[in-house]
Amino acid sequence: MRCPCGCGEVIELMLLEEARPRWDLKTDENNRPTLHPSVWRRKGCRSHFWVRKGHIFWCE
Repeated sequence: MRCPCGCGEVIELMLLEEARPRWDLKTDENNRPTLHPSVWRRKGCRSHFWVRKGHIFWCE
């Protein structure tokens, strides 16, 4: 996915069971994604956010 801050960087999230760290991806009845845990870029723009039902919720 592209970083939602607009910096244009690609964020790769591991979804495989055996991967560490890894994220859980679920979709609702409208195909909107939810990710767990939050996404926190430690380099670059340093964005920190949650994806819930297809919406971005920024952390302070």
